[in-house]
Amino acid sequence: MNRILISAAHKSSGKTTVSIGLVQALSARGNIVQTFKKGPDYIDPMWLSAASGRSCRNLDFYLMQRDEIQRLFARHAQDADISIVEGNKGLYDGLELDGSNSNAALAKLLNMPVVLVLDTRGVIRGVAPLLLGYQAFDREVQIAGVILNHVGGSRHEAKLRAVVEHYTDIPVVGMIQHNKALNIDERHLGLMPANESEAATKHIAEMGRIIGDQVDLDKLIAIAQSAPPLAIPRSTQSSMEHVSTPPAGVRIGIAQDEAFGFYYADDMDALRAAGAELVPFSPLHDKKLPAVDGLFLGGGFPEVFASELAANQNLRSEIRDAIEAGLPAYAECGGLMYLARSISWQGEKHEMAGVIPGDVVMHEKPVGRGYVRLKETKQFPWPSAHPPKTVMAHEFHYSSLEHLPADLIYAYNVERGYGVNGAQDGIVHKNLLASYTHLRSLDSYNWAARFVDRIKSIIGKPQRARNAI
Repeated sequence: MNRILISAAHKSSGKTTVSIGLVQALSARGNIVQTFKKGPDYIDPMWLSAASGRSCRNLDFYLMQRDEIQRLFARHAQDADISIVEGNKGLYDGLELDGSNSNAALAKLLNMPVVLVLDTRGVIRGVAPLLLGYQAFDREVQIAGVILNHVGGSRHEAKLRAVVEHYTDIPVVGMIQHNKALNIDERHLGLMPANESEAATKHIAEMGRIIGDQVDLDKLIAIAQSAPPLAIPRSTQSSMEHVSTPPAGVRIGIAQDEAFGFYYADDMDALRAAGAELVPFSPLHDKKLPAVDGLFLGGGFPEVFASELAANQNLRSEIRDAIEAGLPAYAECGGLMYLARSISWQGEKHEMAGVIPGDVVMHEKPVGRGYVRLKETKQFPWPSAHPPKTVMAHEFHYSSLEHLPADLIYAYNVERGYGVNGAQDGIVHKNLLASYTHLRSLDSYNWAARFVDRIKSIIGKPQRARNAI
Protein backbone atom coordinates (compact mmCIF):
# COMPACT_ATOMS: atom_id res chain seq x y z
CA MET A 1 0.00 0.00 0.00
CA ASN A 2 1.82 3.08 -1.25
CA ARG A 3 1.14 5.79 1.29
CA ILE A 4 2.32 9.15 2.54
CA LEU A 5 1.41 11.69 5.24
CA ILE A 6 1.29 15.36 4.28
CA SER A 7 1.94 17.40 7.41
CA ALA A 8 3.30 20.82 8.36
CA ALA A 9 5.29 22.62 11.01
CA HIS A 10 2.21 24.52 12.13
CA LYS A 11 -1.36 25.28 11.21
CA SER A 12 -2.09 27.55 8.21
CA SER A 13 1.02 26.53 6.28
CA GLY A 14 -1.02 25.78 3.16
CA LYS A 15 -1.05 22.04 3.84
CA THR A 16 -4.68 21.55 2.81
CA THR A 17 -4.26 23.49 -0.42
CA VAL A 18 -1.13 21.53 -1.27
CA SER A 19 -2.83 18.23 -0.45
CA ILE A 20 -5.84 19.02 -2.67
CA GLY A 21 -3.56 20.05 -5.52
CA LEU A 22 -1.40 16.93 -5.19
CA VAL A 23 -4.43 14.65 -5.14
CA GLN A 24 -5.88 16.33 -8.22
CA ALA A 25 -2.56 16.29 -10.08
CA LEU A 26 -1.98 12.60 -9.34
CA SER A 27 -5.58 11.73 -10.28
CA ALA A 28 -5.21 13.64 -13.55
CA ARG A 29 -2.25 11.38 -14.38
CA GLY A 30 -4.50 8.35 -14.06
CA ASN A 31 -3.62 7.31 -10.51
CA ILE A 32 -6.29 5.93 -8.19
CA VAL A 33 -5.83 8.12 -5.13
CA GLN A 34 -7.40 7.34 -1.75
CA THR A 35 -7.46 10.25 0.68
CA PHE A 36 -7.64 10.34 4.46
CA LYS A 37 -7.88 13.22 6.92
CA LYS A 38 -6.62 13.09 10.48
CA GLY A 39 -9.03 14.22 13.14
CA PRO A 40 -12.65 15.37 13.09
CA ASP A 41 -13.29 17.38 9.95
CA TYR A 42 -15.96 17.63 7.27
CA ILE A 43 -14.81 20.46 5.03
CA ASP A 44 -11.27 19.38 4.08
CA PRO A 45 -12.55 15.87 3.24
CA MET A 46 -15.14 17.40 0.88
CA TRP A 47 -12.35 19.01 -1.13
CA LEU A 48 -10.15 15.92 -1.02
CA SER A 49 -13.07 13.73 -2.11
CA ALA A 50 -13.82 16.04 -5.02
CA ALA A 51 -10.16 15.99 -6.08
CA SER A 52 -9.84 12.20 -5.98
CA GLY A 53 -13.33 11.10 -6.97
CA ARG A 54 -13.37 8.79 -3.91
CA SER A 55 -14.78 9.39 -0.45
CA CYS A 56 -12.18 10.72 1.98
CA ARG A 57 -12.01 8.84 5.30
CA ASN A 58 -11.21 10.30 8.74
CA LEU A 59 -8.62 8.81 11.11
CA ASP A 60 -9.15 9.96 14.69
CA PHE A 61 -7.20 8.90 17.78
CA TYR A 62 -9.82 10.30 20.16
CA LEU A 63 -12.75 8.45 18.63
CA MET A 64 -11.03 5.31 17.34
CA GLN A 65 -8.88 2.53 18.73
CA ARG A 66 -5.49 2.13 17.10
CA ASP A 67 -6.31 -1.21 15.49
CA GLU A 68 -9.53 0.34 14.20
CA ILE A 69 -7.51 3.09 12.49
CA GLN A 70 -5.30 0.42 10.90
CA ARG A 71 -8.36 -1.56 9.85
CA LEU A 72 -10.14 1.39 8.25
CA PHE A 73 -7.00 2.58 6.50
CA ALA A 74 -6.17 -0.84 5.08
CA ARG A 75 -9.73 -1.46 3.91
CA HIS A 76 -9.90 1.71 1.83
CA ALA A 77 -6.27 1.89 0.71
CA GLN A 78 -5.99 -1.64 -0.60
CA ASP A 79 -7.25 -0.93 -4.14
CA ALA A 80 -5.60 2.51 -4.57
CA ASP A 81 -2.38 3.31 -6.40
CA ILE A 82 -1.44 5.76 -3.67
CA SER A 83 -2.97 6.87 -0.39
CA ILE A 84 -2.50 10.41 0.86
CA VAL A 85 -3.21 11.26 4.50
CA GLU A 86 -3.59 14.95 5.29
CA GLY A 87 -2.62 15.76 8.86
CA ASN A 88 -4.17 18.42 11.08
CA LYS A 89 -2.23 21.21 12.76
CA GLY A 90 1.52 20.60 13.06
CA LEU A 91 3.40 17.32 12.77
CA TYR A 92 3.98 16.97 16.52
CA ASP A 93 0.84 18.75 17.75
CA GLY A 94 -1.91 16.90 19.61
CA LEU A 95 -3.98 16.78 22.77
CA GLU A 96 -1.52 14.71 24.80
CA LEU A 97 1.85 15.85 26.15
CA ASP A 98 3.49 12.62 25.00
CA GLY A 99 2.31 13.14 21.41
CA SER A 100 0.38 9.87 21.39
CA ASN A 101 -2.39 11.38 19.26
CA SER A 102 -0.27 13.60 17.04
CA ASN A 103 0.28 13.41 13.30
CA ALA A 104 3.68 11.91 14.03
CA ALA A 105 2.00 9.15 16.05
CA LEU A 106 -0.29 8.42 13.09
CA ALA A 107 2.70 8.24 10.77
CA LYS A 108 4.33 5.70 13.08
CA LEU A 109 1.14 3.70 13.55
CA LEU A 110 0.66 3.33 9.79
CA ASN A 111 4.41 3.16 9.13
CA MET A 112 4.32 5.84 6.46
CA PRO A 113 6.81 8.47 5.36
CA VAL A 114 6.10 12.15 5.95
CA VAL A 115 6.33 15.04 3.51
CA LEU A 116 6.48 18.32 5.39
CA VAL A 117 4.90 21.49 3.99
CA LEU A 118 6.72 24.62 5.15
CA ASP A 119 5.48 28.19 4.85
CA THR A 120 8.62 30.04 3.70
CA ARG A 121 7.34 33.60 3.81
CA GLY A 122 10.02 35.74 5.44
CA VAL A 123 12.40 32.79 5.90
CA ILE A 124 15.53 31.61 4.10
CA ARG A 125 18.31 30.05 6.18
CA GLY A 126 15.88 29.47 9.06
CA VAL A 127 14.32 26.49 7.27
CA ALA A 128 17.44 24.44 8.04
CA PRO A 129 17.29 24.45 11.87
CA LEU A 130 13.54 23.92 11.64
CA LEU A 131 13.95 20.81 9.50
CA LEU A 132 16.88 19.52 11.56
CA GLY A 133 14.91 20.02 14.77
CA TYR A 134 11.91 18.17 13.40
CA GLN A 135 14.14 15.29 12.37
CA ALA A 136 15.89 15.13 15.74
CA PHE A 137 12.74 15.44 17.85
CA ASP A 138 11.58 11.90 17.04
CA ARG A 139 13.94 9.69 15.08
CA GLU A 140 11.18 7.12 14.52
CA VAL A 141 9.35 9.58 12.28
CA GLN A 142 10.66 9.45 8.72
CA ILE A 143 10.60 12.94 7.21
CA ALA A 144 11.18 11.83 3.66
CA GLY A 145 10.67 15.09 1.83
CA VAL A 146 9.78 18.76 2.09
CA ILE A 147 7.54 21.00 -0.01
CA LEU A 148 8.46 24.65 0.37
CA ASN A 149 5.29 26.70 0.08
CA HIS A 150 4.59 30.41 -0.50
CA VAL A 151 7.97 30.91 -2.17
CA GLY A 152 8.55 34.56 -3.07
CA GLY A 153 10.22 34.22 -6.47
CA SER A 154 13.11 32.64 -8.36
CA ARG A 155 15.82 34.17 -6.12
CA HIS A 156 14.00 33.10 -2.96
CA GLU A 157 13.57 29.63 -4.45
CA ALA A 158 17.24 29.26 -5.32
CA LYS A 159 18.37 30.34 -1.84
CA LEU A 160 15.90 28.03 -0.10
CA ARG A 161 16.95 25.05 -2.17
CA ALA A 162 20.62 25.73 -1.51
CA VAL A 163 20.02 25.96 2.25
CA VAL A 164 18.02 22.73 2.45
CA GLU A 165 20.45 20.78 0.30
CA HIS A 166 23.53 22.10 2.13
CA TYR A 167 22.40 21.63 5.73
CA THR A 168 19.99 18.66 5.55
CA ASP A 169 19.56 15.33 3.82
CA ILE A 170 15.83 15.90 3.23
CA PRO A 171 14.88 15.92 -0.47
CA VAL A 172 13.07 18.97 -1.80
CA VAL A 173 9.96 17.54 -3.41
CA GLY A 174 8.49 20.84 -4.53
CA MET A 175 8.73 24.62 -4.53
CA ILE A 176 5.34 26.30 -4.75
CA GLN A 177 5.26 29.99 -5.57
CA HIS A 178 2.88 32.19 -3.58
CA ASN A 179 -0.21 32.36 -5.77
CA LYS A 180 -3.61 33.85 -4.93
CA ALA A 181 -5.17 31.46 -7.45
CA LEU A 182 -4.59 28.67 -4.92
CA ASN A 183 -6.63 30.36 -2.20
CA ILE A 184 -9.92 28.87 -1.00
CA ASP A 185 -12.37 31.27 0.61
CA GLU A 186 -12.69 30.83 4.36
CA ARG A 187 -15.63 30.99 6.73
CA HIS A 188 -16.05 30.82 10.50
CA LEU A 189 -15.70 26.99 10.53
CA GLY A 190 -12.72 26.94 8.17
CA LEU A 191 -12.53 26.62 4.40
CA MET A 192 -15.58 27.17 2.21
CA PRO A 193 -17.19 23.74 1.65
CA ALA A 194 -16.70 22.30 -1.83
CA ASN A 195 -20.43 21.45 -2.02
CA GLU A 196 -21.37 25.13 -2.07
CA SER A 197 -19.31 26.37 -5.00
CA GLU A 198 -20.38 25.70 -8.57
CA ALA A 199 -16.84 26.64 -9.57
CA ALA A 200 -15.24 24.13 -7.16
CA THR A 201 -14.49 21.56 -9.86
CA LYS A 202 -12.78 24.15 -12.04
CA HIS A 203 -10.88 25.54 -9.04
CA ILE A 204 -9.65 22.09 -8.01
CA ALA A 205 -8.47 21.41 -11.56
CA GLU A 206 -6.53 24.70 -11.54
CA MET A 207 -5.01 23.87 -8.16
CA GLY A 208 -3.89 20.53 -9.53
CA ARG A 209 -2.32 22.14 -12.58
CA ILE A 210 -0.41 24.77 -10.60
CA ILE A 211 0.82 22.46 -7.86
CA GLY A 212 1.47 19.58 -10.26
CA ASP A 213 3.80 21.84 -12.26
CA GLN A 214 5.79 22.83 -9.16
CA VAL A 215 6.05 19.49 -7.35
CA ASP A 216 8.06 16.50 -8.53
CA LEU A 217 5.20 14.01 -8.64
CA ASP A 218 7.49 11.12 -9.57
CA LYS A 219 9.60 11.82 -6.48
CA LEU A 220 6.46 12.01 -4.36
CA ILE A 221 5.25 8.65 -5.69
CA ALA A 222 8.67 7.13 -5.03
CA ILE A 223 8.49 8.28 -1.41
CA ALA A 224 5.05 6.72 -1.07
CA GLN A 225 6.34 3.50 -2.61
CA SER A 226 9.14 3.39 -0.03
CA ALA A 227 6.63 2.70 2.74
CA PRO A 228 7.16 -0.84 4.03
CA PRO A 229 4.37 -3.44 3.95
CA LEU A 230 1.65 -2.51 6.42
CA ALA A 231 1.17 -4.99 9.23
CA ILE A 232 -2.53 -5.81 9.25
CA PRO A 233 -4.00 -7.26 12.46
CA ARG A 234 -5.78 -10.58 12.00
CA SER A 235 -9.10 -8.99 12.88
CA THR A 236 -8.55 -6.55 10.03
CA GLN A 237 -8.10 -9.28 7.46
CA SER A 238 -11.51 -10.78 8.19
CA SER A 239 -13.20 -7.36 8.35
CA MET A 240 -11.76 -6.45 4.96
CA GLU A 241 -13.56 -9.34 3.29
CA HIS A 242 -16.57 -8.28 1.28
CA VAL A 243 -19.74 -8.23 3.33
CA SER A 244 -22.92 -7.88 1.30
CA THR A 245 -25.18 -5.04 2.35
CA PRO A 246 -28.54 -6.36 3.56
CA PRO A 247 -31.66 -5.45 1.62
CA ALA A 248 -32.86 -1.99 2.57
CA GLY A 249 -35.54 -2.23 5.21
CA VAL A 250 -36.10 1.49 5.71
CA ARG A 251 -35.75 4.67 3.67
CA ILE A 252 -33.93 7.55 5.39
CA GLY A 253 -34.08 11.02 3.91
CA ILE A 254 -30.65 12.72 4.00
CA ALA A 255 -30.55 16.53 3.81
CA GLN A 256 -27.88 17.28 1.21
CA ASP A 257 -27.35 20.59 -0.55
CA GLU A 258 -25.31 23.78 -0.18
CA ALA A 259 -26.63 24.31 3.36
CA PHE A 260 -26.22 20.73 4.62
CA GLY A 261 -23.22 18.58 3.79
CA PHE A 262 -21.43 17.50 6.98
CA TYR A 263 -21.58 13.71 6.85
CA TYR A 264 -18.92 11.07 7.45
CA ALA A 265 -18.64 8.55 4.62
CA ASP A 266 -18.28 5.83 7.26
CA ASP A 267 -21.61 6.81 8.80
CA MET A 268 -23.30 6.55 5.40
CA ASP A 269 -21.76 3.08 5.00
CA ALA A 270 -22.93 2.11 8.50
CA LEU A 271 -26.50 3.24 7.78
CA ARG A 272 -26.59 1.16 4.60
CA ALA A 273 -25.05 -1.82 6.38
CA ALA A 274 -27.82 -1.59 8.97
CA GLY A 275 -30.42 -1.87 6.23
CA ALA A 276 -31.17 1.72 5.24
CA GLU A 277 -31.68 3.15 1.79
CA LEU A 278 -30.40 6.74 1.78
CA VAL A 279 -32.66 9.19 -0.06
CA PRO A 280 -31.09 12.63 -0.62
CA PHE A 281 -33.31 15.68 -0.48
CA SER A 282 -32.71 19.43 -0.37
CA PRO A 283 -34.21 21.70 2.29
CA LEU A 284 -33.20 24.57 0.02
CA HIS A 285 -34.64 23.46 -3.30
CA ASP A 286 -37.19 20.64 -2.87
CA LYS A 287 -40.80 21.61 -2.36
CA LYS A 288 -41.92 18.24 -1.04
CA LEU A 289 -40.40 15.66 1.30
CA PRO A 290 -39.74 12.31 -0.39
CA ALA A 291 -41.47 9.18 0.89
CA VAL A 292 -39.21 8.14 3.78
CA ASP A 293 -39.37 6.30 7.08
CA GLY A 294 -36.92 8.59 8.86
CA LEU A 295 -34.82 11.74 8.50
CA PHE A 296 -31.15 12.58 9.04
CA LEU A 297 -30.34 16.29 8.97
CA GLY A 298 -26.59 16.70 9.31
CA GLY A 299 -24.43 19.73 9.88
CA GLY A 300 -23.63 22.58 7.56
CA PHE A 301 -24.22 26.32 7.29
CA PRO A 302 -27.96 26.95 7.58
CA GLU A 303 -27.22 30.44 8.90
CA VAL A 304 -25.62 31.40 5.57
CA PHE A 305 -28.68 30.19 3.65
CA ALA A 306 -31.27 31.14 6.27
CA SER A 307 -33.29 33.39 3.96
CA GLU A 308 -33.51 30.69 1.28
CA LEU A 309 -34.43 28.04 3.85
CA ALA A 310 -37.09 30.34 5.29
CA ALA A 311 -38.48 30.99 1.81
CA ASN A 312 -39.05 27.26 1.26
CA GLN A 313 -42.02 27.33 3.60
CA ASN A 314 -43.74 24.29 2.11
CA LEU A 315 -40.89 21.90 2.92
CA ARG A 316 -40.36 23.42 6.37
CA SER A 317 -44.02 22.78 7.13
CA GLU A 318 -43.87 19.22 5.78
CA ILE A 319 -40.82 18.39 7.94
CA ARG A 320 -42.40 19.94 11.03
CA ASP A 321 -45.68 18.09 10.49
CA ALA A 322 -43.90 14.78 9.81
CA ILE A 323 -41.84 14.98 13.00
CA GLU A 324 -44.88 16.02 15.04
CA ALA A 325 -46.71 13.00 13.59
CA GLY A 326 -43.98 10.71 14.92
CA LEU A 327 -41.53 10.39 12.01
CA PRO A 328 -38.15 9.30 13.46
CA ALA A 329 -35.52 11.97 12.90
CA TYR A 330 -31.93 12.66 13.87
CA ALA A 331 -30.38 16.12 13.57
CA GLU A 332 -26.81 17.27 14.21
CA CYS A 333 -25.77 20.89 14.73
CA GLY A 334 -26.88 22.55 11.48
CA GLY A 335 -29.83 20.19 11.37
CA LEU A 336 -30.75 21.18 14.93
CA MET A 337 -30.54 24.84 13.94
CA TYR A 338 -32.88 24.26 10.99
CA LEU A 339 -35.44 22.57 13.25
CA ALA A 340 -35.47 25.50 15.72
CA ARG A 341 -38.00 28.37 15.57
CA SER A 342 -35.60 30.87 14.03
CA ILE A 343 -31.98 31.75 13.20
CA SER A 344 -30.58 35.22 13.94
CA TRP A 345 -27.32 36.29 12.33
CA GLN A 346 -25.80 39.57 11.16
CA GLY A 347 -28.84 41.59 12.17
CA GLU A 348 -31.34 39.37 10.39
CA LYS A 349 -33.80 36.85 11.80
CA HIS A 350 -35.37 34.09 9.71
CA GLU A 351 -38.08 31.60 10.56
CA MET A 352 -37.09 27.91 10.54
CA ALA A 353 -39.04 24.65 10.91
CA GLY A 354 -40.24 25.34 14.45
CA VAL A 355 -40.00 21.80 15.84
CA ILE A 356 -37.56 22.74 18.61
CA PRO A 357 -39.00 25.41 20.96
CA GLY A 358 -35.98 27.69 20.87
CA ASP A 359 -34.26 30.33 18.77
CA VAL A 360 -30.76 30.08 17.32
CA VAL A 361 -28.42 33.03 17.81
CA MET A 362 -25.04 33.19 16.05
CA HIS A 363 -21.98 34.51 17.92
CA GLU A 364 -18.60 35.84 16.82
CA LYS A 365 -16.66 33.20 18.74
CA PRO A 366 -17.26 29.45 19.10
CA VAL A 367 -19.74 28.39 21.78
CA GLY A 368 -18.71 24.75 21.64
CA ARG A 369 -15.55 23.54 19.97
CA GLY A 370 -13.58 20.30 20.17
CA TYR A 371 -14.07 16.78 21.46
CA VAL A 372 -16.95 15.95 23.78
CA ARG A 373 -17.70 13.18 26.23
CA LEU A 374 -21.34 12.36 26.95
CA LYS A 375 -23.44 10.10 29.15
CA GLU A 376 -26.77 8.85 27.86
CA THR A 377 -29.75 9.67 30.06
CA LYS A 378 -32.74 7.40 30.66
CA GLN A 379 -34.61 9.48 28.08
CA PHE A 380 -32.24 8.51 25.23
CA PRO A 381 -34.64 7.55 22.44
CA TRP A 382 -32.78 4.68 20.74
CA PRO A 383 -33.01 1.63 23.04
CA SER A 384 -30.06 -0.76 23.25
CA ALA A 385 -29.30 -3.85 25.28
CA HIS A 386 -25.72 -2.68 25.56
CA PRO A 387 -25.58 1.14 25.60
CA PRO A 388 -22.11 2.70 25.72
CA LYS A 389 -20.77 3.76 29.10
CA THR A 390 -19.49 6.94 27.49
CA VAL A 391 -20.18 8.53 24.11
CA MET A 392 -17.09 10.08 22.55
CA ALA A 393 -17.83 12.64 19.85
CA HIS A 394 -17.11 16.25 18.81
CA GLU A 395 -18.78 19.64 18.36
CA PHE A 396 -18.00 22.89 16.57
CA HIS A 397 -20.67 25.59 16.66
CA TYR A 398 -20.80 29.36 16.84
CA SER A 399 -24.48 29.34 17.75
CA SER A 400 -26.52 28.86 20.89
CA LEU A 401 -30.17 28.04 21.53
CA GLU A 402 -32.06 30.77 23.34
CA HIS A 403 -35.49 30.91 25.04
CA LEU A 404 -35.69 27.17 25.66
CA PRO A 405 -38.37 25.95 28.10
CA ALA A 406 -37.20 24.47 31.38
CA ASP A 407 -38.99 21.15 30.89
CA LEU A 408 -37.12 19.99 27.78
CA ILE A 409 -36.04 16.34 27.68
CA TYR A 410 -32.34 15.72 27.01
CA ALA A 411 -30.64 12.56 25.75
CA TYR A 412 -27.18 13.37 27.11
CA ASN A 413 -25.44 14.74 30.16
CA VAL A 414 -22.27 16.54 29.07
CA GLU A 415 -19.06 15.50 30.86
CA ARG A 416 -16.76 17.34 28.47
CA GLY A 417 -17.85 20.00 26.00
CA TYR A 418 -20.77 22.39 25.86
CA GLY A 419 -23.72 20.90 23.94
CA VAL A 420 -26.96 22.88 24.26
CA ASN A 421 -26.37 24.54 27.63
CA GLY A 422 -23.00 23.43 29.01
CA ALA A 423 -24.51 20.54 30.93
CA GLN A 424 -26.88 18.79 28.53
CA ASP A 425 -27.24 17.98 24.85
CA GLY A 426 -29.55 15.99 22.63
CA ILE A 427 -33.05 17.45 22.67
CA VAL A 428 -35.70 14.72 22.56
CA HIS A 429 -39.11 15.53 21.08
CA LYS A 430 -41.49 12.78 19.91
CA ASN A 431 -39.14 10.57 17.83
CA LEU A 432 -36.62 13.35 17.20
CA LEU A 433 -33.10 13.46 18.63
CA ALA A 434 -31.40 16.80 17.89
CA SER A 435 -27.98 17.73 19.27
CA TYR A 436 -25.00 20.00 18.70
CA THR A 437 -22.82 16.90 19.01
CA HIS A 438 -21.54 15.18 15.88
CA LEU A 439 -21.52 11.40 16.27
CA ARG A 440 -19.49 8.89 14.30
CA SER A 441 -20.37 5.22 13.86
CA LEU A 442 -17.37 3.21 15.01
CA ASP A 443 -16.54 0.01 16.87
CA SER A 444 -17.11 1.75 20.19
CA TYR A 445 -20.48 3.24 19.26
CA ASN A 446 -22.49 2.23 16.19
CA TRP A 447 -25.13 4.93 16.41
CA ALA A 448 -26.25 4.26 12.83
CA ALA A 449 -27.42 0.72 13.63
CA ARG A 450 -29.29 1.95 16.73
CA PHE A 451 -31.04 4.67 14.74
CA VAL A 452 -32.06 2.25 11.98
CA ASP A 453 -33.30 -0.28 14.55
CA ARG A 454 -35.36 2.46 16.18
CA ILE A 455 -36.94 3.38 12.83
CA LYS A 456 -37.73 -0.26 12.13
CA SER A 457 -39.41 -0.64 15.51
CA ILE A 458 -41.56 2.43 14.90
CA ILE A 459 -42.66 1.79 11.32
CA GLY A 460 -43.74 -1.69 12.35
CA LYS A 461 -46.41 -0.18 14.62
CA PRO A 462 -49.89 0.90 13.57
CA GLN A 463 -50.10 4.51 12.44
CA ARG A 464 -52.14 5.65 15.45
CA ALA A 465 -49.63 4.21 17.91
CA ARG A 466 -46.75 5.56 15.85
CA ASN A 467 -48.12 9.10 15.92
CA ALA A 468 -48.71 8.93 19.65
CA ILE A 469 -45.07 8.19 20.51
